[in-house]
Amino acid sequence: MALPREGRALPHHEGHAIHKEIEALEEQWRQALISNNVGQMDHLLADDYIGISANGTVETKAESLAQRRAGTMRITALDITDMKVRVYGDTAVVTSQAHIEGTNGQSSIGGNYRYTRVYNRRLGQWKIVSFEASRMHDADARQHHD
Repeated sequence: MALPREGRALPHHEGHAIHKEIEALEEQWRQALISNNVGQMDHLLADDYIGISANGTVETKAESLAQRRAGTMRITALDITDMKVRVYGDTAVVTSQAHIEGTNGQSSIGGNYRYTRVYNRRLGQWKIVSFEASRMHDADARQHHD
């Protein structure tokens, strides 16, 4: 019995090409954050995007872009490691570790985070539909609480 199309793995070369495309989009997003390029962010985010920050705040696309336009949040450095891309048909899930330097208003948001970003392909274009970040607690911080 033949599997339906969505149940089959992509041919290796096609899967590899999509992984590279998603990795390139992740780099575009990283550059847009550092340069505060709201136009590029607008292009990369789907209209029904929902983001959940490390402190549990939920943001729509409009709210996220408005915060960037206002300059409330500034990211000055963003280093990505341990990136994994998994593709399921027209959906791609990216998990990664990020070291961030920056501020949100008067507060520092510097630190290490894990994140999940979800892309969906619509009309041939990949758009970010979901994002969630979790702050990592380093070993030094844990030792001071023991």
